[in-house]
Amino acid sequence: MAPTDVNRSTAPLSPAPAGGVPGWPTGLTGLGYGGDYNPEQWPQATRLEDVEMMIEAGVNIVSVAIFAWATLEPAEGEYDFDWLDEMMDRLHAAGIRVALATATASPPPWLTARHPEVLPQLADGTVLGQGGRQSYAVTHPLFREYAIRMATVMAERYKDHPALALWHVDNEIGCHVPRDYSDAAASAFRSWLAERYGSIDALNTAWGTAFWSQRYGTFEDVLPPRAAPTYANPTQQLDFDRFSSRALLGYYQDLRDALRAITPAVPITTNFMASSGTKGMDYFDWAGDLDVISNDHYTSAENPDRHIELAFSADLTRGIAGGQPWILMEHSTSAVNWQPRNRTKAPGEMLRNSLAHVARGADSVMFFQWRQSQAGAEKFHSAMVPHAGRESDVWNNTVALGQALKDLAPVKGSTVRSRVALVLDYEAWWASELDSHPTQALRYLDQAQALYKQLWLRGVSTDVVRPGSDLSGYDLVIVPTLYLVSDSGAANVAAVAERGGTVLVTYFSGIVTPEDHVRLGGYPGAFRDLLGIRTEEFYTLQADEQVSVTGTSGDLVGTFGADLWTEKTHLAGAQAVAVYDDGALAGLPAVTRNTVGSGAAWYAATRLDEAGTAALVEAVLADAGLTGEVEAPAGVEVVRRHGSGGASFLFVINHTGTDASVKASGRELLTGAAVSGDLTVAAGAVAVVQEG
Repeated sequence: MAPTDVNRSTAPLSPAPAGGVPGWPTGLTGLGYGGDYNPEQWPQATRLEDVEMMIEAGVNIVSVAIFAWATLEPAEGEYDFDWLDEMMDRLHAAGIRVALATATASPPPWLTARHPEVLPQLADGTVLGQGGRQSYAVTHPLFREYAIRMATVMAERYKDHPALALWHVDNEIGCHVPRDYSDAAASAFRSWLAERYGSIDALNTAWGTAFWSQRYGTFEDVLPPRAAPTYANPTQQLDFDRFSSRALLGYYQDLRDALRAITPAVPITTNFMASSGTKGMDYFDWAGDLDVISNDHYTSAENPDRHIELAFSADLTRGIAGGQPWILMEHSTSAVNWQPRNRTKAPGEMLRNSLAHVARGADSVMFFQWRQSQAGAEKFHSAMVPHAGRESDVWNNTVALGQALKDLAPVKGSTVRSRVALVLDYEAWWASELDSHPTQALRYLDQAQALYKQLWLRGVSTDVVRPGSDLSGYDLVIVPTLYLVSDSGAANVAAVAERGGTVLVTYFSGIVTPEDHVRLGGYPGAFRDLLGIRTEEFYTLQADEQVSVTGTSGDLVGTFGADLWTEKTHLAGAQAVAVYDDGALAGLPAVTRNTVGSGAAWYAATRLDEAGTAALVEAVLADAGLTGEVEAPAGVEVVRRHGSGGASFLFVINHTGTDASVKASGRELLTGAAVSGDLTVAAGAVAVVQEG
């Protein structure tokens, strides 16, 4: 087989079967419910019990064979499919649909022992060996050949099996090796650069190689940004991030193409990890290649606002999915095993977590995994069937969630409508966190999540979108730390204010071009005209430094603390809404508002404390004329999904320890009770009202 091309198009594969590839697992009715199922870990008696328990729990879809390569192909070219054939038949007989994996998520030991050259490498030259998972370099032609062959074998064997509803390509691609610095990666990187730039002179211009005598004479001299004496070229680092995301996508595309050639009517997906903890892959760039978006999400035990981070990640996933329903492919019933201090979920938390995802667009709720492993690295990771078996809270919760999802069947296919958009861009994320910046303490998602939290607390539905998305339907667009932005992206944001919307931009935005070249003439570069300001210099603060900021006009009223970042900003048409009270910039603008067309553009030049961030969000919401879906007590999450024929579904998730009341009318789907005017949701409980 010829070496594969990592420079693949992001356009969905064509041609598709007549009518197009279905965008949802075939034969799956109602909301999906299930998880990863690994029967190869268990004896026959346990497998028989598994199917009985799945029926009891209401499971209707499972992912199978994700890590089964070494079991299915114990030696090269020798296959054992008897156990999987039997399991597929048994699941079909029970009415359970199968998301069948390509089995490529971890190569078997015989492959890496025979071909150690396919192993990935760190920037310092360390080779990552066999013994964990994902021990492969996706750019190595030989590994790609083996993986495609395995996917092809799976497709040929099960192409006509009636249980097959969805293809699950590999697993969490890029999870453990988002950046590979091996010789195979270096060769592929050079090819990608040659295609991107066309000439070595164009690369030299883009990378600014006149600095530090880095000018290249040929593409063959270029390497990945491996460990170096000091800072690597920043545009080289950024391009390697771009290349790596595309190389991982190219791996997915090759396996997808092998499957589609044999099973053209079966939808294909892979599980993303869209959350605050994963930045290695540009999932917006990947989205067009998946027939349905799938995502894995795990809460952080140490985060007291983990339910808000969950909401942010779910809204991001919905944004990647273009607003369409998506699959929650993995989350946990209780504790995981891989955080420094793992945490058992509180009573009702598993239900709240699951239905919060559904509230924000998930039409299928799945877990890692069905049965908790007895051996291996994840044996202390919770599952739908725990070590304790049936006599456990976890199992009771598993059954209760299955019933709840059956009750919520009318929700399927409905969507979330938002008047607020929060702009997120993976390239800006990569670029903003490169080294040799004004401060290494800045984190791209810091302001995004701080502002999102205030929207969440006010029950304001928010879409998370990329800079180039259609922003015409939003009254408020929030642009946090968009360090890197194209001219077209900046113009797209400006158009919101020009047509009458409200825009909020935060510090360290609009600073560089897509080549990571500073936009000259004063900060914030691409947004100067929109914001009506000009910053001449950044005044970053030390770890123990803080300044005071006071609102001077408009809806931003009060005195607040600020840290991390300040700027020497001059007004160029804008109005100062808040000024620094002390420090080197006392009296200068900290927050500004500029009238643009029939709209407004706000700029936050500093990192406000939580009270200041709350006041800022209140001010821009008032400016945009927006309020939450429904007035609710603090800590009560309210989201509305909209269906056909005017129907809507109000999700009320009570994260507090006391009963809460909200205004609602209709039928509560989890109990069947009629609701007229007032709805009381018990402490820690969830209610879903079908309105209209």
